[in-house]
Amino acid sequence: MTPEALKSVIAPLRASLASCEAASARAALSAILSPEAVVHMCHPFGDLSGPEALFQTCYAPLLRALPDLERRDMIVMAGTTPEGADWVGCMGNYMGSFLSPLLGIRPTGHLVHMRYHEFFRIVDGEIVEMQAIWDLPELMVQAGVWPMAPQMGAFLCTPGPQSGDGLAVNGDGAQAMTHVIDMLTAMCRHPADPDPKVMELERYWHPRFNWYGPTGIGTARGITGFRNWHQIPFLSGMPDRKLDAMGDLMSAWIAQGEYVCETGWPNMRLTLSGDGWMGIAPSGREVLLRSLDFWRLEGGRIRENWVLVDLLDLYAQVGVDVFARLDAFNKTRSLADLHVPDGMTP
Repeated sequence: MTPEALKSVIAPLRASLASCEAASARAALSAILSPEAVVHMCHPFGDLSGPEALFQTCYAPLLRALPDLERRDMIVMAGTTPEGADWVGCMGNYMGSFLSPLLGIRPTGHLVHMRYHEFFRIVDGEIVEMQAIWDLPELMVQAGVWPMAPQMGAFLCTPGPQSGDGLAVNGDGAQAMTHVIDMLTAMCRHPADPDPKVMELERYWHPRFNWYGPTGIGTARGITGFRNWHQIPFLSGMPDRKLDAMGDLMSAWIAQGEYVCETGWPNMRLTLSGDGWMGIAPSGREVLLRSLDFWRLEGGRIRENWVLVDLLDLYAQVGVDVFARLDAFNKTRSLADLHVPDGMTP
């Protein structure tokens, strides 16, 4: 299928979730997802099967917590991977008034934002596989209940592309994909080679690039910010990291114009052998990471990179139950539903 035809398959779902109502969302999921669709959702939702399980496990609780839920896509890409699979990738923010608890996260009564990266594999005009990370820790920060180590990068509501064309991505992306894969190849030369210059960051990254990491790592600006707030702690803790191109890990790559995206479940294998990354002790334990990424190039270099990693799953792999820690916070905090008066009556 052409990229535009692929995008048209998920267009009814996007329209339904833009101003989300339970009945319409449920119907849209049932109309587009195969009854046997394999759904890989972030922790703690887990692997699901079919549209009804996706609705009941994920969207129904989200709609109860944020009854005026809306989905704001900022990037929509589609294409065929080098292996011949058809995928659509979406990046955006779920937003709404946080009025009821979600997974033990207390409501705030205010508008909240939660970034999502969602990928859909399409066969014969229907979704047969979904891989998605919702940045649930982003809600924890806004609710004032952060149960993990403080992040080093900045916290913000992640913006869309500076170029403003994220919903109109088109064109041949072969050159952009080659650039991103070459960048990852160069990056993996370090720390085996201890000189960070072997990564050639200036060659691949725009001097004013933004790296939008998941909550728990945060956002960084430029090479200095990227190195200090993400890369140095990451590689200090896991210097043996292996990416999809270096083993049997699973990734799907598509590119259009100046945009590239990748979904992997998982796509990184690492050993926690050093200290410093997100305050996690160097246990020597091997972990697998799920990372769903988008890149935008400008002038032949990467100007923006949106990254979501299933950090809650990572914590579970090393024996830290983040939601149990939330429950401990909640012993002295109310999880009651909130009602915000309309201000029109005395």
